[in-house]
Amino acid sequence: MRILYLLFAIVFLFFQAAPGSADPIFADTAECKSQGNFCRLGTCPPTFSASGSCHGGLLTCCSK
Repeated sequence: MRILYLLFAIVFLFFQAAPGSADPIFADTAECKSQGNFCRLGTCPPTFSASGSCHGGLLTCCSK
């Protein structure tokens, strides 16, 4: 029975994702974030303006 706990722990650690690996790297997203902007689904908040796109055109890049 102890081997099952060990096996579960090994499988759990094996399938852990590295930090940030869930987000694919898009050139437009990297450019937006490097300028201090952020990506948002839909329109930007009232005090921000749209300055481009993110995630291959699926999101809006919002800037101050």
